[in-house]
Amino acid sequence: MKRNPTQGSLILLLLLLFAGACKKSIDQVNPAENPAVPNDSTTAVTTATPFPVSPLAECDNAPFYGDSIVYPQPSEASDYYVYPQNNQGVAGTYFSWPVGLQMNSSTGAINITQSETGARYAVAFVKENTTDTCMSELIVGGAAYADSVYVLSLSNKTAKPYFNADPAGPQPCVGTQGSGCVFDYNNAAHNQGIEIDQKTGFIDLQKTMEKSPFGLLPINGTTVYTTINYKLNDASNFAPQKITLKMVYYNHKSDIPPGLLQTVTDNLIQTLNDLLISKGPSPRPPLIVIVRYP
Repeated sequence: MKRNPTQGSLILLLLLLFAGACKKSIDQVNPAENPAVPNDSTTAVTTATPFPVSPLAECDNAPFYGDSIVYPQPSEASDYYVYPQNNQGVAGTYFSWPVGLQMNSSTGAINITQSETGARYAVAFVKENTTDTCMSELIVGGAAYADSVYVLSLSNKTAKPYFNADPAGPQPCVGTQGSGCVFDYNNAAHNQGIEIDQKTGFIDLQKTMEKSPFGLLPINGTTVYTTINYKLNDASNFAPQKITLKMVYYNHKSDIPPGLLQTVTDNLIQTLNDLLISKGPSPRPPLIVIVRYP
């Protein structure tokens, strides 16, 4: 049978294109060439490592950063770091829980600028050739909001921030003299219809609903993400910070899926008991559920 030369050339061209496409798809998973693929071993270790069953709370190698709380700071460089003051020259691996702390697994250096602030973390060090998990706690100063359900018709209309992982702690933005705090200073949340007091960080949920961030006729489960950029009048010295919020709308409280309601309740209990550290998934972003009627 005589083969058509044109047909043979077409088949060869298709094979070459297929091979090139396969190579391209393989090359695209190279972290060095594709920033969407994480190449930070710290992140991979932190997210994959379960919380230890029997950590050692009093241990010489437990990471110590100079205090139990560290704050973001204004920095001429792009990011601000803090470093452990012990374990110098000691080989081992650093870990942290929950996800949100950007820690170098080899040195323990923490990139505060890129970390979730306003949270309490467990930080740990495992010395090389041992299985002992030496653990301590570290708070990264900043603002946060508690996972909560707000029923507007019951006058539950304001979402208030708390600070430094302590819902019962001082409010650095209320009643301060002189220059106070500033929230949403770039109006990013305001432009989405989120009505936030720029001095206190209080979110007026009733006025927010009047701005229709969920649409003119929102349906159950409609979700909006917003990022609040802020600076605090505290030991952070007005360093720029930000927090992302997840806001979900429902008509009635009974419309909230039971699983979601349980998650919000569990997270709120954990927040109010500020000694607890999340041992599972990251509690961020905070979840604000807005309900129009009971």
